[in-house]
Amino acid sequence: MISAGTTAKTAGEPLGGVASRRAVADRERAGPDAVDRVIAIASGKGGVGKSTTAVNIAYALADKGLAVGLLDADIFGPSIPVMTARVEPVVYPKGSSSPVQPPQLGGVKVISIAMFQTRQKTNIWRGPMAAAVIRQFLGQVAWGKLDYLIIDYPPGTSDIQLTLSQAVKLSGAVLVTTPQDVALRDVEKALGLFTTTRVPVLGIVETMSSFICDGCQKEHHIFLSAGGEKLARKANVPLLGKIPLETNVVLTSDRGIPMVRQYPNSMSASAYRKTADQIEAQLTTVSAAGDTVQGFHLVWQTQERGQR
Repeated sequence: MISAGTTAKTAGEPLGGVASRRAVADRERAGPDAVDRVIAIASGKGGVGKSTTAVNIAYALADKGLAVGLLDADIFGPSIPVMTARVEPVVYPKGSSSPVQPPQLGGVKVISIAMFQTRQKTNIWRGPMAAAVIRQFLGQVAWGKLDYLIIDYPPGTSDIQLTLSQAVKLSGAVLVTTPQDVALRDVEKALGLFTTTRVPVLGIVETMSSFICDGCQKEHHIFLSAGGEKLARKANVPLLGKIPLETNVVLTSDRGIPMVRQYPNSMSASAYRKTADQIEAQLTTVSAAGDTVQGFHLVWQTQERGQR
């Protein structure tokens, strides 16, 4: 069981305990069967507002009357519990076959590794151990019937990202970037991951697009401009939204209240809601085209010495 005292040694054990290892494996392969659409929110790097975007998109969808779950897949740097006002999930006693019940925070079901640990706990795990926890979150959490499961991807393109692409049928991926070239280069790597694993990329979200000064009402492009548009054109996908810089985005994230709930009439909240609308529209297009991932194979090629 993953609990406040979890160590690397126990990380691979079932979240709530199960009758047999075979039952665990079956549930992990099955994944969240009652979820209609699974959306990956990714960036390839940290610090671009990916988790904030995932939270606000999840709550924007929930505000439309949809059943939404939010999975924090960042095992080494989980931030979703802070942004949604952390609550401990219900964990059944060891030996029980019942799955973990995720807490409903403002109408959204949320799960994160940070909910099972003390705040000071550092996860010093190898990649396969972290990937095992992700499989448990997919197969041993009672998500119930959901219209959307939003997955906040960790930075990078390693074990956890590949596990998610293999263990669950992703409906699509949304890539988050700031306008600057440093961010765009890393997001392109995330784009390559989803292209390789045959996950439809729904589009690009540009965060920190611009800042409007209270006194002068002038738009300032602190992180340059048009980076999201450039990447969208290069990837041949739409620009789903541009999120402006607002101090309240930071404050609401730290307080655990999504921007779309705390300041629904703000520019950022409006941009998040429009982005959620665009995601739904793109999903309709992808579904109509039949571009749904069933599986993929990675082919490794080696080059013998002397060959060029």
